[in-house]
Amino acid sequence: MKFLHHTYILLFLILGLSAAGCHDVEQYADNPEGNFDQLWKILDEHYCFFEQKDVDWNEVYARYRPKISPAMTNEELFEVCAQMLAELRDGHTNLSAPFNTSYYRKWWSDYPQNYNARLVEENYFNFNYRSLGSVTYGILSENVGYMHYGSFETSLGEGNIDYILAFLATADGLIIDVRDNGGGSMTNVEPLVARFTSQRILAGSICHKTGPGHNDFSEPYPYYYNPASQDHIMWGKPVVVLANRSTFSAANNFVSVMKSLPNVVVVGDVTGGGSGMPFSSELPNGWSIRFSASPVRDPEGHLTEFGVTPTEGCEVDLDPQEALNGHDTMLDFAIAKVLSMP
Repeated sequence: MKFLHHTYILLFLILGLSAAGCHDVEQYADNPEGNFDQLWKILDEHYCFFEQKDVDWNEVYARYRPKISPAMTNEELFEVCAQMLAELRDGHTNLSAPFNTSYYRKWWSDYPQNYNARLVEENYFNFNYRSLGSVTYGILSENVGYMHYGSFETSLGEGNIDYILAFLATADGLIIDVRDNGGGSMTNVEPLVARFTSQRILAGSICHKTGPGHNDFSEPYPYYYNPASQDHIMWGKPVVVLANRSTFSAANNFVSVMKSLPNVVVVGDVTGGGSGMPFSSELPNGWSIRFSASPVRDPEGHLTEFGVTPTEGCEVDLDPQEALNGHDTMLDFAIAKVLSMP
């Protein structure tokens, strides 16, 4: 029963996207013009952030369509298509061909890199830390528990979460570091969040497309997270979530849900965003296109496509000079913060 709402959300998305695709579908030829036109049309009818990104998709078509010619190679076609998709400024929008996959990187590449795993592992743990799945963890000298969760690609597992929290149980507080966590599956977020709440919580809401128009969306559908069952370890002490610009997608969602909980503070930098549930389609030549199709909002109803801000007064960056001296200024701030929490 615990994952029932995830199944419901998946079915909700499938039904919504199917409903949005019930209108007549134009057939396109397998040539440069046909593949380009179908790619543009798929996004035109199903992409979910045109308004928020202030993108005039018709104007984009007018600029890029003249670049398509019958004699162009697959490589040349791919490059034009990738450039067009970059107009959406969306890390969830990728065109995949046998020889390349397009990826919009500026959501993180235009910002300083403010996480260095070795800086933490060497100077705060003297390399004496534990690893379990995608998590490294241990107790800092200030008696603060620390865990770096590197990816939500695979489930950490209920038993593994129990082991980690049991090991950290004597600490006065906990820092969950999700810097450079590029995301993964949203279904892997709930098992961790469930250890920090004693009651059912609103985790956010999701909409689906109901038609081909850019603003054809359903009403927001709320989804909820339940606390872990009584046979699992819970955490009731102060928690600081440490994030940066490379915290994206499912990790971005994790930060947004945790920020809504009492006794949790988010520190660091604005996250990278990525709040559109992705959907995939195919072009006549077999290339696949993945894109944001259903917007997810935080528990307060705010869209987090552009990131989640730290708790007020808790925005901090990594000082490169201090890093050379062995200090992670973002982690130092998080340690001081968690120790000051009641």
